[in-house]
Amino acid sequence: MGKNFLGPDEIKEIAKQMGIEPPTNALGIPYNEKTLKKFAKDHLLILGVTKMKGGSPLTLNNLRAHFGLDPTISEPCFYNQDWYVKERFATRVTLKPRWYLLRRDVKKETRGERPDVLEKKLKKGESFPSAILTAYAFFAYYFLTRGKKLWNHDFIWCSDRDKNGDRIYTGRYEDPKKINKNGFNVHRHLSIRPVYGAVTLLD
Repeated sequence: MGKNFLGPDEIKEIAKQMGIEPPTNALGIPYNEKTLKKFAKDHLLILGVTKMKGGSPLTLNNLRAHFGLDPTISEPCFYNQDWYVKERFATRVTLKPRWYLLRRDVKKETRGERPDVLEKKLKKGESFPSAILTAYAFFAYYFLTRGKKLWNHDFIWCSDRDKNGDRIYTGRYEDPKKINKNGFNVHRHLSIRPVYGAVTLLD
């Protein structure tokens, strides 16, 4: 799978830059050769880890603390926003010590579609990735490829929701319009609920 393979040796190679504990146990790849050949060009096969350097859990907040928020100081980094720092998906959700087969590029036919519509179209065995997996994959791929960025101008839907039930989406490291600073984004898609409505204005 070339640079789309991030196994134990690759993770160990970039562990210091990532601020993570490298994997200690060798895990067998659960996908057969036919599956790997099918997805080799457009998916990442990446081994998940659970700990940051020093033993704290691998979470969005801990990655955020490691990489920082200011691209003028250091890149890659997170986009400077703090709305999610007390959310469960940022404070407690981590990865499992397992292999993940994650699509690298956004499918054209999914662009502009609502996440609830897309979720209903997922095939058996498919799901949206967690926000922590997207961040982990983004930074790991960046270091392994010496600067290539996943989802550089794209947002991707995640499996997580915030405390209000709003869907999380991540990605878009660079703003094509150059209005916002560089950084890995974490946002929420506001669901339409009864508290939203309209008032009328008479001419």
